[in-house]
Amino acid sequence: MAPEPKPARSPARIPLALEPVPLAPGLHVVATPIGHLGDVTLRALATLAAADLVLCEDTRVTRKLLDRYGLSPSLLAYHDHNAAEVRPRILRRLAEKAAIALVSDAGTPLVSDPGYKLVAEAIAAGHRVYPVPGASALLAGLVAAGLPTDRFWFEGFLPAKSGQRKNRIAELLEIAGTLVLYETGPRLAESLVDLAEVLGPRAAAICRELTKAYEEVRRGTLAELAAHYAKADTPKGEIVLIIGGADEARAVSSEELDLLLRKALARGSLKDAVAEVTDETGLKRREVYARALALNEGKR
Repeated sequence: MAPEPKPARSPARIPLALEPVPLAPGLHVVATPIGHLGDVTLRALATLAAADLVLCEDTRVTRKLLDRYGLSPSLLAYHDHNAAEVRPRILRRLAEKAAIALVSDAGTPLVSDPGYKLVAEAIAAGHRVYPVPGASALLAGLVAAGLPTDRFWFEGFLPAKSGQRKNRIAELLEIAGTLVLYETGPRLAESLVDLAEVLGPRAAAICRELTKAYEEVRRGTLAELAAHYAKADTPKGEIVLIIGGADEARAVSSEELDLLLRKALARGSLKDAVAEVTDETGLKRREVYARALALNEGKR
């Protein structure tokens, strides 16, 4: 006799347990999704449900998340334009033993937003600060890029103007760890050109719209990526740029360096000479670039 078929399994029910629970007085720094609303943590939802007040960059953005999970706490806008005015009000509420949650539009607060000033003043006033960890574009980009993650340097946004941007990139030349940058779509192509010129042929990845429907990760050298985005339409959405760190250098005397640079400068441009000597010696590009500039100035 054939065995009876097993009944179909019902979809697993995930208990959210969002009933309000006592929340300790203090400032609760809550990470929210960077795109996919399902990436919020249960602790984050419970904290937002129980908070006396939720501080957010844009109440409209935060309300989308709250509506998705049926939450309706009191909201107060806290952003770059009103932070100095609103911060004293928040500190007074903390002094009254309120439990206040701080969120950003996406990801972990304090990364490229004014939250760190509030945290610093709250600590100085003797209030507890509770991290409620979760999504982060920085870490998501590192995971997707395929570059070393044992050491990394988070730079945030580079300057908008090319000259200032190149100067800042030159200061990053000797960092051995993977570089993590944020960039806007309209500035991406120009920034990649400057990065390729100063840092040379490093491996990199452009991580765009992470966790969203149109998530894209494009990998290649900085020069290859610069060439692609010079021709492509302006990319939309949030962008994380991951770049390989500086390589180890072999021992090269100053006399040998000057000789190699003079030969390379005689054959081509300053940019090409720096790239050639950096590849050949493994020296930090910043060091080679500075010496090449000095030698080039000496010709005039």
